[in-house]
This record gives sequence, C-alpha cells and structure tokens, in this order.
Amino acid sequence: MKYMLLVYHDEQHFAALGEATHAAMLEESIRLAHEITSGTQYLAAPLQPTSTATCVRVRDNKPMVTDGPYAETHEQLAGYFLIDAKNLDVAISIAARVPGARIGTIEIRPIRDVRGLPTAS
Repeated sequence: MKYMLLVYHDEQHFAALGEATHAAMLEESIRLAHEITSGTQYLAAPLQPTSTATCVRVRDNKPMVTDGPYAETHEQLAGYFLIDAKNLDVAISIAARVPGARIGTIEIRPIRDVRGLPTAS
C-alpha cells in the first residue's frame, strides 16, 4: 500500500531553531530515506517555505493565481515522504522516525489507486 507522509510544522518555530538544528534534521531525514529505501519504494521532497507558494483556482472558467499558501495555519506543509509500506502500522513506524514529527505533525494518507492514471516507470 502506498502512503503519503505529509510533514507539517510551524515555519517560524523551525526558523528559530537555527541553522545547526536545520542541518542535523536534514541529515537525519536523508539517513531515514536511505534506510527505508531498502524495504520500500521511496520518494521525498522537502518544500520551500510557504512564502514561495502559488495557488491556482479556476472560477467561471478563469484561472485565478495568488501568491502564498492555500490557508493561513499554525503549521505549514514542509515536505513529504511517499512510501510503499506493508500496512498502516509500518507507515506509522516510519512516520514516527521522521525528524519533523518532533516539532510538528506527520499526517499519513493512503494513496488512492485510480485506474487509468499513468504509472511510474
């Protein structure tokens, strides 16, 4: 089963942790990615801050483009892991190892299998 692990944390709190902590958390995430690659399909991507976000909405057949995140919230989407795990328990154990879980939240979502979509090669 494929799961998306969405990593949320407060960008202001994260910034206050300092560059040394940022670097250590990134290294830990990289190590985790290498560890789980041997047993699961893996794709991860840290994201740029929400200040770089662009949102597109279509209303009355007209695209509306706005700068910034979709919603102002206490925690922002910081990145994700896409994993292929045996079951939810395995996904939970991987999510608990993501460094962002210590300062924010990891949301686990099963990936829906939709027939007709292109598949990864």
